[in-house]
Amino acid sequence: MRVLSGIQPSGRPHLGNYFGALRQYVSLQEGNDCFYFIASYHALTAVQDAKLLREYTLGVAVDFLALGLDPAKSALFAQQDVPEVTELAWILSCVTPMGLLERAVSYKDKVAQGLNPNHGLFAYPVLQAADILIYLSDLVPVGQDQKQHLEITRDIANKFNQQFGEIFVLPEPYILDTSAVVPGIDGRKMSKSYGNEIGIFEEGSLLKRKVMSIVTDSTPVSEPKDPYTSTPFLLLRLLATPEETAEWEARYKAGGMGYGEVKKRLLELIEEHFAPFRARRRELEADLDYVKDVLREGGRRARTVAQSVMERVREATGLPTSYSPGG
Repeated sequence: MRVLSGIQPSGRPHLGNYFGALRQYVSLQEGNDCFYFIASYHALTAVQDAKLLREYTLGVAVDFLALGLDPAKSALFAQQDVPEVTELAWILSCVTPMGLLERAVSYKDKVAQGLNPNHGLFAYPVLQAADILIYLSDLVPVGQDQKQHLEITRDIANKFNQQFGEIFVLPEPYILDTSAVVPGIDGRKMSKSYGNEIGIFEEGSLLKRKVMSIVTDSTPVSEPKDPYTSTPFLLLRLLATPEETAEWEARYKAGGMGYGEVKKRLLELIEEHFAPFRARRRELEADLDYVKDVLREGGRRARTVAQSVMERVREATGLPTSYSPGG
C-alpha cells in the first residue's frame, strides 16, 4: 500500500507530535511504500521568512531521520522538489466547488486563531488534495480531527474522475492512534500555538525546568489523588511500562505521594526514551550533506511518480505538452 503524509516545517517537534503521529509514521514503513513530504508550500501561509523556512525545512528532515525514518524504505522529500503538485492543484481547483472550501473547518479555526485569511489558507485543501492524489496514495494517516480534509480530497478526486475519466485513486484514511491525548505543561492539549510543549530534542536544564513546571492541583501530599486528571501521570503513562504505570496509579489512589516524585520520574523516562534519538540528531547535524542527499533522492523518486500521473492528467484534460523536456 502506498502511504502518504506531510508535515509542515513550523519548528521542532514535541511529545504530542511524537505520540500522535511521528512514531506511527516510522512503524508504517514496514510492509508499505511510504512517501513523506515536508510541506513547505503549505507553511508559506504562515511562515514568510525565507531564511526561517529553509531552516525549518531542513530541520524537519533531520528530525524525521533521527526518529527512525529509513530512506531505503521511505521517500522523504521537500514539497517544492515536485513542482508538478502545484500544476495539479490548479487543475483540481477548476473542478472544486467553492462551497466545499467554505465548509472547511480548519480554515475557520486558523482564522479564529489570528492567521490572516489569505487565498493560500483558503485554498489549502486543494493543494493538499494534489499532494495526496498525485502519488496515487492508498492510505493517508490522519487524526479524527483531520478526516474532513481527506473527505474533501476524495470529493475532489470524484469530481475530476467523473469529468475526465478514472485517473485518481480514492485514498482511504488510516486513523492514527491518538487515544492518549498528550497534555502540555499547562494541562491543555500540547501545541506550539499554546506555548505549552515539551520538545523531543530538548534536554538539560531547559527540559528539567519544563517538566518540573507542569501544572498540578493543590491536593495535599497525604491525600489520595485521581491519576487521570493529573498531567504528570498522563505523560508518564506514555513512556512507562504497564507495570510501572499500574504502580504509580496505585500510589496516586493511596495518598502519601507528592507530585514532585512523579515529575522526577517523568523527567528520567523522557531522558531514557529520547536519548538515542538526540544522539542520532547530533550526528545528522554534523553531516547535513547526507540529509540533503536523502531529500534529493526522495524528491527524485516522488517526482518520477508525479510526472507519470501528470502525463495522464494533461492528456485527459486536453493539456498535453507540445514538446518533450530537452527536446
